[in-house]
Amino acid sequence: MTLSVRQYVSMWLIALLLMPAGVTGAAARGGFSFIRDAEIENTIRLYGAPLFAAAGLSPDAVRVHLINDKGLNAFVAGGQNIFINTGLLMAADTPNQVIGVIAHETGHIAGGHLARSLDAIQDASAQSLLAFLLGAAVMVGGGGAAGGAIIAGGTQVAQRSFLQYSRTQESAADQAGLRFLDETQQSGIGLYGFLEKLGDQEALLATSQDPYVRTHPLTRERLAAIKFHVDKSPYTGKTDPPALVARHDRMVAKLHGFLDSPAQTMKRYPESDTSVPARYARSVAHHQRREDDKAVALVDSLLAEQPDDPFFHELRGQILLESGRIDDAVPSYQRAVELAPNEALLRVGLGQAQVSVQSDRYVKDAIENLNAAIRVDRSNIGAWRWLAMAYGRDDQIGEASLATAERYMLAGRFREAGGQADRATKLLPAGSPGALRAEDIKQAAESAQKKREDR
Repeated sequence: MTLSVRQYVSMWLIALLLMPAGVTGAAARGGFSFIRDAEIENTIRLYGAPLFAAAGLSPDAVRVHLINDKGLNAFVAGGQNIFINTGLLMAADTPNQVIGVIAHETGHIAGGHLARSLDAIQDASAQSLLAFLLGAAVMVGGGGAAGGAIIAGGTQVAQRSFLQYSRTQESAADQAGLRFLDETQQSGIGLYGFLEKLGDQEALLATSQDPYVRTHPLTRERLAAIKFHVDKSPYTGKTDPPALVARHDRMVAKLHGFLDSPAQTMKRYPESDTSVPARYARSVAHHQRREDDKAVALVDSLLAEQPDDPFFHELRGQILLESGRIDDAVPSYQRAVELAPNEALLRVGLGQAQVSVQSDRYVKDAIENLNAAIRVDRSNIGAWRWLAMAYGRDDQIGEASLATAERYMLAGRFREAGGQADRATKLLPAGSPGALRAEDIKQAAESAQKKREDR
């Protein structure tokens, strides 16, 4: 769906009010960032879809965002958006623990918790929502003044985080989540086990607690109520299917491979461990060390056992692409897309590889793949960047300018977005869909830039 001018201005307001230069810089330096990975997102969708359906929500309408943060946390914000820290995924012992947390957060969505306090940012991008949460996290941690500085323009903010659920809301979300688990014939033991892990943190100072404890008040009464349900549920003894456990273990291994140091990964997954997750993690660690022949060899050993796994092909393509073997990377990405044609991120990877090849033999294919990815996810800034490059290589300069305008608009670079949109309106045929879209972006960018300058 094409974003309207109103939606772009709304996105700008959130970015402006909640992301001053200092915070943006901190985020850019890696303090907070999103993780995008087709396999991990696919796994989380598999965990969440039955729960969303049980809650009467459209699985396609609920967006799950992964935050690169080692703290254990998950929360809902801005409507049907669930944010999950990578630290929570990496600490989860079983799929059921993650599923339990998602069930609880789905309970918050179904119950309309935070709806009034966050109604003003329903149209915000995930990036803008995260900027808002940066301020909330600072305030919860005791930095009221610093957190308040993130909320500019006279906006009134309580000293408690917008994410601070009441005990009543927490209990309601627990009961709703447990009901969703029962309706999908899944155990609630994972939610209980996860909360039990955090149960001893209430006595700690707020700055030492995991953020989940700070935003989701834990009480003995909550744990007792969950345990009561678990004790009487007919599904408590039901275990995760082996296929789901295998996906979970791969997800955790992949996260450790990319987010831990290679030395940590090798210690966690030593050479003596020849399991699929261990080889997967070590392949990433070898790539991080630029030992790409070893990395490819491990991926090839995985493909010898599972030749139709799209994500093994994707990793192989990524290793080859990032090591400069671009021509060799394209077939791996092509095979990944053949096996999972509806995974937008795989098409972005393929499009990037095709554009990066020195000759232009893949340019038109890259345009097709990147447009297919954007039809699924218009918020992918990287996809717009590579699409602009592909159009430029294909001498479609007006389309390249329009794609660049889209990218700049999403990034909050409104002056540049307006300039590229103006250029596109002059290059594209008058009255064409592209020209009309460029005019919309131009107006939105000018309005957003004016508001920024008037602050």
